[in-house]
Order: sequence, then C-alpha cells, then structure tokens
Amino acid sequence: MNRAYAIGRITVKDETLWAAYRAKVPATLEPWGGELVFRGTQFAALAGLCPEADVVVVRFPNAAALRDWFASAAYQALIPLREAAAEVVLTAYES
Repeated sequence: MNRAYAIGRITVKDETLWAAYRAKVPATLEPWGGELVFRGTQFAALAGLCPEADVVVVRFPNAAALRDWFASAAYQALIPLREAAAEVVLTAYES
C-alpha cells in the first residue's frame, strides 16, 4: 500500500493562535499513524511563485488513514483555531 502525505502551505496571521494550534495537532495524528516529517520556513522561491512562508509535511501509512485523520472529530475541532491562526492550503498526496 502507498504512503500518503498531507502537505500544508501556511501563511500565519496570529503567532499566538498558531502556536496553540500546532501544540494540539500531534495528538490528533497518533491514532491514525500520522507523523510529522518536516516543518520549515521558506527562504527562497527558486522557480515560480510560492506566497506561503511556511510548510508542513505529515506522513500517514495510507490514504485511508489520512482521510480518516482529517475527518476525525479531534482534528475537525481544531479547524476553527487553524482558520483564525493562519491561511492554510492543505493537500494530500500518495507515493
């Protein structure tokens, strides 16, 4: 089975709210086998435009686990906090 990745491109609006959101997300990942692979801040756009300053990559065992995590009550409860804290483009990929 292919692994699945959630990739978030992020523009933070409120650092305090963003820190609160980031602190709560890991507990929502654990039941679905999600693990943080990378979190970083862009220092250059080498080709094309990438207006979001930050990125996060989360790996899941498969696409079903990623979908179930996103739909979970635990993660859905965090979405209002995420939306208040940042503009986030969240996409899913398989490899």
